[in-house]
Amino acid sequence: MAFSREDTLQKIQIIIADKLSMPQENIKPEATFKDLGADSLDIVEIIMSFEETFGVEIKDEDAEQIKTIAQAVDLIHQARTK
Repeated sequence: MAFSREDTLQKIQIIIADKLSMPQENIKPEATFKDLGADSLDIVEIIMSFEETFGVEIKDEDAEQIKTIAQAVDLIHQARTK
């Protein structure tokens, strides 16, 4: 089954919306976690949810590089399509 970037983005938006208690439509690809009001603990929990949802492992050094939602989509999409 092929995974689309759009599918990955949608799932990421759902996870973040749930964790940060905000409307999914507020989560734009160019937004940073800081823009969305996430603190460091929120970010750790979000990354763990990404790993669980997508069945991928995100190394700590990779997680530290994720600043925007688009970067999270890129990283997870690459991991899913390897």
